Amino acid sequence: MPIWDPQHETLSRKDVRQLQLERLQRTVNRAYTNVAFYRSLFDRLGLAPEDFQSLDDLRHLPFTTKEDLRAAYPYDMFGVPLREIVRIHASSGTTGKQTVVGYTRNDLDDWAELVARFMSAGGVTRDDVVQIFFGYGMFTGAFGLHQGAERIGASVIPASAGSTERQIQLIQDFKTTTLVGAPSYALHVAEVMQERGVDPRSTRLRLGVFGSEPWPERMRQEIQRRLGILSTDNYGLSEVGGPGVSGECERQEGLHISEDHFLPEIIVPESGEVLPPGEEGELVLTTLTKEALPLLRYRTRDITRLNEEPCACGRTTTRMARVMHRTDDMLIIRGVNVYPSQIEEILMAIEGVGPHYQITVERHGALDDLEIAVEISPELFGDAVGGILDMQQKITQAVHTGLGLTAKVRLVEPRTLERATGKARRVIDKRQL
Repeated sequence: MPIWDPQHETLSRKDVRQLQLERLQRTVNRAYTNVAFYRSLFDRLGLAPEDFQSLDDLRHLPFTTKEDLRAAYPYDMFGVPLREIVRIHASSGTTGKQTVVGYTRNDLDDWAELVARFMSAGGVTRDDVVQIFFGYGMFTGAFGLHQGAERIGASVIPASAGSTERQIQLIQDFKTTTLVGAPSYALHVAEVMQERGVDPRSTRLRLGVFGSEPWPERMRQEIQRRLGILSTDNYGLSEVGGPGVSGECERQEGLHISEDHFLPEIIVPESGEVLPPGEEGELVLTTLTKEALPLLRYRTRDITRLNEEPCACGRTTTRMARVMHRTDDMLIIRGVNVYPSQIEEILMAIEGVGPHYQITVERHGALDDLEIAVEISPELFGDAVGGILDMQQKITQAVHTGLGLTAKVRLVEPRTLERATGKARRVIDKRQL
């Protein structure tokens, strides 16, 4: 597969660092000159834009957080006048005020190029028909993937979210080759196709470009098996512009970061200490080309690690490991730190357990109780009661062994748990309700 932008995707490490420094200096100057938040921060620390003479100088700055963006709602973090903003997106705002993201015309052009990079790396070409089942709206995902696919020259079907029957009809009638959306919903589409007697291999499906939620390798393999496609992961977040930060190539060996547009760091979440490549920690991003919303050392809360070794695909960009959990989705249950992804890995390793589950945490008196609702295969659910009890005990033991916690396991029939067209709702923490 040809590399979309060989000039920037195959740079040497020395050239990458030089380009990053030049663009960092421009970004720092823009942030100081145009964003009151950063100007106040620099002045308080006794820093000036000309003090940034190396990439290491970035460490003199504290981190920017989502709370900072919420406090600047809606436009106070913008680095250009509103008349230069041609697109506005925002996060869902489920835990507070929305974080608002603006784009200049140059930002939109860069965004399309970045998405075209990782879609091309994942195998998408101008001959593909791309069906997007992300919801169109304030969420950045649908528009970002849409414009990237158009930049490649592919035919785009803006199917949007919902109506699984209609999605399947479009796949059949419009000769869709590439699905774009959340992996959990892609798996749901596969389930419904099977129920309706539609063989995915009778369609022209060949690729899946999925993101917006963690999905373990076992889920990837299940999607690929059921739909007969190659599935790649991609990463982005609204605050730094949406999808386009990184994406997998067809080798599926890590997500290539667009280092000419984003400067990544890995830190210890508790201390902020910067870690070397290969160490796992929280991803921090600095934008290098964003005009409307320049961000310095933005804490993503996503846990990953970096690999600077060149990929066998020919790209030399740093790769990040797939994000499986975040620092802020960690549950503390009876003093034990638990990530939903840990539970998912345990469940997916057990034969007969479906990929759909839901975690509920409640507090009774002074103690927290963990319940895991799990879909099991139709064959097992229709089996004798003894088989169900054995499976229940097997899952309970596996969770206890893996986490050191005793969970209440509730087995449910296939298609019982709610399906989502966007990010799957895996955790219900009633302690916070």
